[in-house]
Amino acid sequence: MSKPSRSPRPDPSRREFLSRSAAAAGAVAAGACASKEVQEVQPDPRPAQRAPEPEPDPIPVAPPKGPLDPDEPIRMGIIGTGGMGNGHLDSTLAQIERGEVNVQVVALADVCQPRLDEALAKARDGQQGIEVEGYRNYNELLARDDVHCVLVAAPEHWHAQLAVDALTAGKDVYLEKPMTLRLREALWLYDVMRHNPHMRVQVGTQFMMQEKYAAAKKLVAEGAIGKPVFSQTSYCRNSKIGEWNYYEVKPEWQPGPALDWEMWCGPLGSQKWDPLVYARWRRYRKYSTGIIGDLLVHVMTPLIYALDAGWPTRVVASGGHYIDKAMENHDQVNIQVEFETEQTLIVAGSTCNETGLEILIRGHEGNIYLGGNNCVLRPEPLFADDIDAKTIECDNSNEQEKLRENFWNAVRTREENISQVEFATKVMVIVDLATRSMWEGGAYKFDPKTMRAASA
Repeated sequence: MSKPSRSPRPDPSRREFLSRSAAAAGAVAAGACASKEVQEVQPDPRPAQRAPEPEPDPIPVAPPKGPLDPDEPIRMGIIGTGGMGNGHLDSTLAQIERGEVNVQVVALADVCQPRLDEALAKARDGQQGIEVEGYRNYNELLARDDVHCVLVAAPEHWHAQLAVDALTAGKDVYLEKPMTLRLREALWLYDVMRHNPHMRVQVGTQFMMQEKYAAAKKLVAEGAIGKPVFSQTSYCRNSKIGEWNYYEVKPEWQPGPALDWEMWCGPLGSQKWDPLVYARWRRYRKYSTGIIGDLLVHVMTPLIYALDAGWPTRVVASGGHYIDKAMENHDQVNIQVEFETEQTLIVAGSTCNETGLEILIRGHEGNIYLGGNNCVLRPEPLFADDIDAKTIECDNSNEQEKLRENFWNAVRTREENISQVEFATKVMVIVDLATRSMWEGGAYKFDPKTMRAASA
């Protein structure tokens, strides 16, 4: 799938990173893992605007990385200071103020100067005595030797490139969901991590930290419900103004000194300036998979984790533009997934009706209900004499804080984190093939042996 990796190179120098142009930084080397079949199932909505596929790059080798001293602060940078980046910054500063974590936010990067300035003021005010630097080019942040890790909260089309560049610079990565925009990028990052097992990437699907899913995983592994056969979950919400239209569009956000629009476009190539795309990119199919990648990954990820279902092997999706016809991405999505372990998952997503499906794992002998705060086991009637019903009390609070803490523990100790790239790649198979199914029709299959996808 990829060229052999080169011999480990020395630690990247500051000059090496600063010498990269924005265009070079944006050239996604996703072809390193992309087979012809994988490339064929990627949505290509606007061929005239799409940048040529780059030549495959060798798999980078990150410099060695050991544990930190128990008393040493973890020095973190944040790339992307928009909605999610600011949310992580606010929450992290609150944890620091409460004395819960030994972390310092020392660097921020964003292509938009007004956003960067606002975040810098907040980070400096919230960390008295800590020097916080701001950068318009993220490579300058990555060139710093004193930064241990980065949190990536940029738009989806930048996720893969930013993660690989950060790993190459020796930085562990907390990577917002979805892990990547397309499957070929997920396979590239998957390959990079296989060649760099000493590095840590935490994918930001925070429901992984809810205790009810861990309890369900234990029950499934113990055989408490027999063989899992059919599960379901959903993420549904409603809006009068259209999903993601609540993101404001500020007049000062204009290409030029205040905003590097070409850098923002980055891996997907240059595009005519559009303030709505910049502020509400989740509504547009070139830059986001919409409901599937932005919402449904939250609920699919922990459920698949609990099921230990292996790789998806067949995906089909349906739905449409039922209410929000101005949004390019769909406002109703229904997905069916088959796994190599011979079980099926049904997933529903909507931004035009908030009534979803109950989170449920069906087994041959019993069922696990996860719709509330707890994990509830109930036997199938045929097995009522053999299996006792029970409720496992769970704490599902502060899951995003707990996911960051799990990441910071991995940065400090080099222990493994919970939401890893290999697992997230399985989720990205569903995201990518469901997206293709929505736009092109038909079902799509994935072969875990060859890591290739094709129409079914």
